Amino acid sequence: MYKGIYIAASGAILKHNQLDVITQNIANANTTGYKKDGLSFQEYLLQKQTGAMQDGRSMSEFSDFKTDLTNGTLVKTGNPLDIAVEGNGLIALDGDRYTRRGDLKVNSEGYLTTHDGTKVLGEGGPMLLPEGPVDIDADGKVSVTEVDSTVPTEIDTIKIMDFGPNAKIIKTGDGQLTVNGSGTQVTSAVKQGYLESSNVDPVLEMVHMIETMREYESYQKMIQSLDQATAKVNNEMGRL
Repeated sequence: MYKGIYIAASGAILKHNQLDVITQNIANANTTGYKKDGLSFQEYLLQKQTGAMQDGRSMSEFSDFKTDLTNGTLVKTGNPLDIAVEGNGLIALDGDRYTRRGDLKVNSEGYLTTHDGTKVLGEGGPMLLPEGPVDIDADGKVSVTEVDSTVPTEIDTIKIMDFGPNAKIIKTGDGQLTVNGSGTQVTSAVKQGYLESSNVDPVLEMVHMIETMREYESYQKMIQSLDQATAKVNNEMGRL
């Protein structure tokens, strides 16, 4: 029966981890540009100790952790430094990082940065903006109409990279990502004055949470039953 306890425990551990991921998704349902996470599992048959013969019972283990990059809803803000990317692609940042969070700003040195101060990359590197109104067109081209001028000066084009569906996405906090894999520069539509909302559906995640909690409780009850059965067998054997 000890194998049964291990099998139930493996399922309970996975469901506990799944609850952590769902909770994180729900907590970030209103975070700009947040991308929900998901876990996948796999089963494998236990082998008898005497050799490679399988005994028909299966264990569950973690298979993959994946970030869902599907688009969130675009929300109009009217702020000229807010941008949203329509379609595939990540905004390239200094330090080999990327983001879909487009609430940008200009720092004290004049560089275009993310909300937390990381420099946004153009095709020529970090973008240094002169003072004046900023315009970002649908191709990501950044122009500034300098003080005492009526003609906009083209600065650079925001660099947007796509890594494909099989890329390994790693979150580093504050809406930033690192990516294991080679990417290609793409021309995705950029909307100035908009922000992309989280792609988390709170209602759906709550349903998943309830289902997962029930499954977790079922595994707990199974472990308790097997433990009680084992204790009973040991007690009965002790009387012989």
